[in-house]
Amino acid sequence: MISLDAIEEIAQRHLNELPEEFRQYLGDIVFRVQDLPDAETLEALDLASPYDLLGLYHGVDMASKSVMDPHPDIDMIFLYRLPMLDFCQKTGEDLNNLVRHVLVHEIGHHFGLSDDDMQAIEDEE
Repeated sequence: MISLDAIEEIAQRHLNELPEEFRQYLGDIVFRVQDLPDAETLEALDLASPYDLLGLYHGVDMASKSVMDPHPDIDMIFLYRLPMLDFCQKTGEDLNNLVRHVLVHEIGHHFGLSDDDMQAIEDEE
C-alpha cells in the first residue's frame, strides 16, 4: 500500500512544479497528509463517510484576509490518503494525477476560488 510519505512526496513534487507566481503567494501554508479526515471535520462538513473527502483547505482565503486580524489562523491543506487510494481503485484514476488535482484544487480555495470557479477553469482546458 502507498504510504503517507509517498503521497507527501508526490504532492511536494507537484507543488514544486507550480509556477513561481503561484507559489510565492502560498506563504506559510502548511501541507499535511493524513489517512482520513477527523470526526470534527466530518461533522463540520456534514459528511457521512470519511471516504467522501479527498482533501481540504482550512484557513482564511487570501480574498478574505485582513491585516486587522489580531491572530490569523495557520492556513492548512490536508490530503487524505485512504480516500484517494479508494477513489483510484474504484475509478482507475492515476494516483499521481489525482494528488495533483486535489492539491491544485485546495490551493485554489486558498486563493479564494469557489468549487464552481475551479470547475469553470478546468472546463476551459
